[in-house]
Amino acid sequence: MNTEEQIQAYITSQPETKSNEIQTMHHLILRLMPNCKLWFLDGKDEKGKVVSNPNIGYGIHMMKYANGTTKEFYKIGLSANTTGISVYIMEIDDKKFLSETYGKRLGKASVSGYCIKFKTLKDIDIDVLEEAIQFANK
Repeated sequence: MNTEEQIQAYITSQPETKSNEIQTMHHLILRLMPNCKLWFLDGKDEKGKVVSNPNIGYGIHMMKYANGTTKEFYKIGLSANTTGISVYIMEIDDKKFLSETYGKRLGKASVSGYCIKFKTLKDIDIDVLEEAIQFANK
């Protein structure tokens, strides 16, 4: 399967309500980031062990490690989690930026250094989430 097929298979594998919301988010991110590189990470390491939730990725970001090496990764990530949906914004150095800039305006969302987690789209202000995604896609 190519990346787009993997993404659609992942989205449709979710329970119906979550699948619809992830599909909505997928279209929103693609609208904000047309022609971006798409990624699909199945959540398994090189030995096939599950180490994270599967993720859909958008765009390209160069991650820099403490030892000076770099790795290409996505700018924005989207994932289903046990209680809802996570949106990862990877290109932010200040770990307080997301919560201080968008946290109070998002609605019922948990905001960490690079992750915005919410139960359902009805719980958040989608315009504020879109603003955070647009910030990361500068």
